[in-house]
This record gives sequence, C-alpha cells and structure tokens, in this order.
Amino acid sequence: MPVLATVLIAIVTLVIGLLVGYIIRKNTAEKTIGSAEVKARNLIQDAENKAESIKKEITIEAKEEAHRIRSEADRDVKERRAEIQRSEKRLIQKEESIDRKLENIERKEENIANKEQAIVEKNKEIDKVLEKQMEELERISGYSVEDAKQILLANCEKEVRYEAGMMTKEIIAKAKEEADKQAKEIITGAIQRCAADHVAESTVSVVPLPNDEMKGRIIGREGRNIRAIETMTGVELIIDDTPEAVILSGFDPVRREIARLALEKLIVDGRIHPARIEEMVEKAEKEVNNIIKEEGEQATFECGIHNLHPELVKLLGRLKYRTSYGQNVLKHSIEVSHLAGLMAGELGMDVKLAKRAGLLHDIGKALDHEVEGTHVDIGIDVLKKYKESEAVINAMAAHHGDYEPKSMEAVLIAAADALSAARPGARRETLDTYIKRLQKLEEIANTTPGVDKSFAIQAGREIRVIAKPEEMNDEEIVILAREISKKIESELEYPGQIKVNVIRETRAIDYAK
Repeated sequence: MPVLATVLIAIVTLVIGLLVGYIIRKNTAEKTIGSAEVKARNLIQDAENKAESIKKEITIEAKEEAHRIRSEADRDVKERRAEIQRSEKRLIQKEESIDRKLENIERKEENIANKEQAIVEKNKEIDKVLEKQMEELERISGYSVEDAKQILLANCEKEVRYEAGMMTKEIIAKAKEEADKQAKEIITGAIQRCAADHVAESTVSVVPLPNDEMKGRIIGREGRNIRAIETMTGVELIIDDTPEAVILSGFDPVRREIARLALEKLIVDGRIHPARIEEMVEKAEKEVNNIIKEEGEQATFECGIHNLHPELVKLLGRLKYRTSYGQNVLKHSIEVSHLAGLMAGELGMDVKLAKRAGLLHDIGKALDHEVEGTHVDIGIDVLKKYKESEAVINAMAAHHGDYEPKSMEAVLIAAADALSAARPGARRETLDTYIKRLQKLEEIANTTPGVDKSFAIQAGREIRVIAKPEEMNDEEIVILAREISKKIESELEYPGQIKVNVIRETRAIDYAK
C-alpha cells in the first residue's frame, strides 16, 4: 500500500507540473505572438505607404515622358509634311520641263520626216540622172556595164597579182632573214650543248664462233639444236659459208638480242642440247629484261625526267634494241629530249614538258613489231594507258605532222626530231628507198603548172626547178616555189628539210646576116 500510494502521489505531482508548465508557456507565447503581429502590421503599413508614394512618382514621370514623346512626334510630322510639300513642288516642275521637251522633240521629228522625204525625192532624181549618164557612157564607149566590169577586174587582178608577188617576195625575204638568224642561233646553241653519240646498228646480229666445228654442234643431230633455238627465241639462225660466224635474223630486236646472248653463253659453256638451250634462253631473257630496265632508268636520269610509269621506263629500255634508218632509237629519243629542252629554255617555254615529250615521242616504236598500226597511233594508246598529260600526248602525236600541234612545245618536238634525224651520220637509207625518194621529189615538181624541168641534187636535200619563162614572170616564181614546197610537205616523207630553188631564164637570140 505505501508503495502504491507513493506511485500515485508521484503521478499526480507530475500531471500537476505538466499542467502548470503548459499554462505558463501558453501565456508567454500569446504575449510574444501578439507583439509580433503588431510589428508585422506596422511593417505592412509602412510598405504600403512607400509603395503608394513610389507609384505616384512613377506615374508623374510617365506622364512627363509621354508628353515629351508626343511633342517630338508632332515636330517630326511637321518636318516630314514640309519635305513632302517641297518634293511635290519639284515633281511638278520636272513634269512641266518634260512636257516642254516632248513638244520640242515632236517638232524636231516632224522636221526630220520632212527632210527625209526631201532626201528620198532627191535620190530618185539622182538615180535618174545616173541612169541617163550610164546609158550615155555605154553609147560612147561601146561597152556594157558587165563588159566594163570584166575589163576592170582583169586589170585589177593583173596589178594585184604583180603587187602580191612583189610583197610576198619582200615579206618572205625579210621573214627568212630574221627567222633564219634567230633559228640558227637557237639551233646552233642547242646542238653545241647537246653532245649525243652517233650510233648506227644493223638489223641483224652476228655471233662470232671459236671455230667452224661449232657450227655443227649448234645445228645438232638432225637439226634439233637449231630448231630448239629458233623455236624458243623466235629468231632465224643463218649458218652459211661465213667463216667462224653465225647470223641471227629477226624483226623483233629484243628477241634477237636474247638469242645472241643465249648463243654466246652456249658457245662458252660448250654443252649444246635442247634442255641446256632452254635454260640459257631463260637466263638471257632475264638478263635482257634487267638491261632494258636499267637502260630505261638511265635514260630518264640522263634527261632529268621523273614520275614516269614503270612500264613506260621498260618500253624506253626496249628502244635500245630498236633502230630507224640505222639510228639507235633510244639514243635518238634522248637527243631529241635534250635538243627540245634546250630550245624551250631559249624561247622561255616549258622545259620539263619539252624534255618529257621529246623522250617519249618514239615510244610506239618499242611495240610496233607486236601491235598493228603506226608508231604514232601506238604511242598515243600507250601514253593514254599510263595516264600521261594531254600536252605530252599531243606533242608526241604531232612530231610527224599526223596531228595538229596544240602547243609551241609540240612544234619544238617536231623540230628537234628533224634535227636529230637530219644531222650528218645520224641515219642511213637503203639504195632503193633513196632512189624512190628522189624520183618522187622530181615528180612532185614536174607536175606543178609552170615547171619545165626539175633536178634533185645534194642527195635529195635540194630540188632545182626550171620555170617556163613565157608562162611566169619573176614575181610569180616566188609563188611557184611556195606551191612546190607545200606539195612536198604534204606528199613526201623525208628527213630534215629540202631546199626548193626555182630558176627562170629568158634568152633573146638573133642572127646578123
């Protein structure tokens, strides 16, 4: 019981304490809240008063700004109205001026129309007078208008032809004097600075033998060895009475070189039978291919030309074994490259283009034994295949006049090619070809109107023409020489240049009796 009473007393005491604390806290909080509310109301009142005053100030400023803007707008409107009025006055004045000008123009047009009518009437009168005068002239002279025209035209033609001959003679003489002087300087300088080898090779190869007994070993039992060599190389072996020598004949110079090297290796080795022949031919073919590559690279290095396609380099190397009129084509191409480059440098042209086109101008001859067509057409296809520029292709195509040159460098290639081919010792011709060329040269001259006789001299480098004196005068033979030279250029193929020398002679003969 005492414990229970103690617990109850403690509980009651705790409840009473809590109530007393709650009452005290409530009174304190209410006082604090009341004072805070009073302060808040005061703050709100002050804020409202300040806002009202700010509002009044802003309203006053806005009214003043609106008044100022309105005043400025009114002033602008007045100024614009005044400007518009001034513009209207100017327009009215211009319209009046235009009207006055139109009136003046109309009056002038009327005067012009009257004058035109008067001119037409006067022209009619003049035509009638001229017609009467022409009839009177025809009656007096006895010639019609057409007959008089024909006589005048004939006289004019005769005078013009004479004057044209004289002018042509003077112009050609002057042009030749200047052109020959400059061309000789350029060509002489180019030739002096370009020292190329004079190379002449035959179209057959001769292989020396240590003794005549070797001929039998080359032929072999029942000719099996010689048949094997001919089959594998594509070259014909000629074994005749020539002492200690075998002749190799073939159209393809590369195959002929392979056969020559293989035969020399077989002779040194001494063992000649089909299997050994096949082995030596393969070795010779590899050796020739290496030589071709090296020669092509050496040619490009010598000419200072880079970025050539490897296949073009090989084709250049093949030209080492190709000849034209006995002249080595690779040496000729290198010489043309040097000459064209030197002349291009003297004339201020593209030296690299000239040298590149000069080196490649006969590239088609490397394949003309294998592909149908002229070496020019083959060369065009090859250069297009390996992506050479249009300028190089045109210069190569135009070097024989088959295509029209499109650049001055193309003209230089043709000139350099003629120089290289025409210099003494560069080329050889067969007797038949030489005779046919001379006959064709004389035939071209003899078939030209006004020519009596012609003679090819100086090994075909000059044609001397005797003109008919009764048909041509001294001025017309200049035109005759020009016609013959043009016919030779278009109808005849020849190395270098041909001089056309026309001679006219008038003889007067009488007898004293």
